[in-house]
Amino acid sequence: MQKYELTVLLDGKATSAKKKSVRDEVEKLVEEAKGKVGEVEDWGEKTLAYKIGKSESGNYLFFPLELDPQEVKGLSTKLNINENVVRLLLIRK
Repeated sequence: MQKYELTVLLDGKATSAKKKSVRDEVEKLVEEAKGKVGEVEDWGEKTLAYKIGKSESGNYLFFPLELDPQEVKGLSTKLNINENVVRLLLIRK
């Protein structure tokens, strides 16, 4: 198991229900891959350096993960398909 950090950017107008939906999906995908999710941090809404689509702000969620390296690409692909996720960054710690 390798340690990773996942940062997910949601639209600035994302409701708490959408945040919970994304959080639950990440936890479900990681558990399906036999991984672990640490304590999730909600970094709140921040102004973006440049517009992404029509959004000038975004909500950030941070997930510390333990995951098998072979499962990383699949997790990233599945999250990119999610319509609530604007951008994501998944790095090895």
